[in-house]
Amino acid sequence: MTADFAALRREFPVLAHKTYLNSGSYCALANSVKAAFDAYMDDRLLMGADWDQWIGKNEAVRQGMATLLRVTPDEIAVTASASAGLNALASAFDFAGPRRKIVVSDFEFPTSTQIWHAQAGRGAEIHHVHPDASGDIPLEHFERLIDENTSLVAITHVCYRNGQKLDVKAIAKLAHAKGARLLLDCYQSVGTETIDLPALGVDFAIGGMLKYLLGTAGLGFLYVRQDLIEQLTPFNSGWFAQADIAAMDITANRPAPSARRFEAGTPAVPNCYATEAGLKIINAIGTDRIGERVRALTGQCLDRLDEIGWTAATPREDHRHGPLIAIKSRDCKALAVKLGEQNIVTSYRDGNLRTGFHFYNDESDIDALIAAMRDLRSEFHWQE
Repeated sequence: MTADFAALRREFPVLAHKTYLNSGSYCALANSVKAAFDAYMDDRLLMGADWDQWIGKNEAVRQGMATLLRVTPDEIAVTASASAGLNALASAFDFAGPRRKIVVSDFEFPTSTQIWHAQAGRGAEIHHVHPDASGDIPLEHFERLIDENTSLVAITHVCYRNGQKLDVKAIAKLAHAKGARLLLDCYQSVGTETIDLPALGVDFAIGGMLKYLLGTAGLGFLYVRQDLIEQLTPFNSGWFAQADIAAMDITANRPAPSARRFEAGTPAVPNCYATEAGLKIINAIGTDRIGERVRALTGQCLDRLDEIGWTAATPREDHRHGPLIAIKSRDCKALAVKLGEQNIVTSYRDGNLRTGFHFYNDESDIDALIAAMRDLRSEFHWQE
């Protein structure tokens, strides 16, 4: 069965008047996701409070994420953000013993290193894996740093600055060989390709709903491998982290036996409505189909940039990049503004213009981008 991407594209109204290439910052809004927000408001007007319905929406998000990541619902915590999940996880680590070392890559989003650096006051020792002269981070750079004192290796799947992808499975193998665990930040990839966490050897994973999962801000997820859950008791807690949220027990902290122990207080209910709708779209199409389409679009974009002589910061090989194509520029902010004046929505980071592709994009978006970039090349093209 094939997906009708032209029909799916019509479900995102912004695409009728914008060339929307900003999914790496915030996704386009689908009609069904807007309808989910409206449904929340209708339910509030009709019912006032409906806790059974709201908890059901939270559980629907948990189930949707479990399906997407090929794991069980008990291994998923629904969090307020990727940062919230990571903070809860970090609080459960003990840095009093010999395994005090946290290895992070230089491709990380700031949250993913700042939270680990914040653990230095608890005894953690943070070590960065740096790129080589070409800008890549080869496996041997990880191998040099990961040792018997390493507790965790924290990596991103796709770098938010340049779109480069790390070899998750190979890095997980290096970590496990030394008795360390692997944490994957898949915020910039989840929803655009198949991510089978057990097959990759991932022990923990974080992400959020506002980019390629078609949801909204204010909701994230944390995956914790089943056999690790009861080994880790977070110092962050709340009533939704308890074994029985209905107990209302004020005498003790009794963490849930599932990954729910990494949650906190009342869920962001409107965001659960929206995210459930977004996940239904992704799971209905299937990440294999989405991944094939995104690879085709990003490959075509890179090829056509090469044709007009514009240098990309993102590698051309399909296995080395995700949905984000980064384009070098002498003034990426001004370039993004110029493109915006032509209704081409992008973003920028670290000297690069960023174009984030999803299944709802098509060749007309690439045509519009390339035509504009050709006209702006003399003013904004990056040069050595």
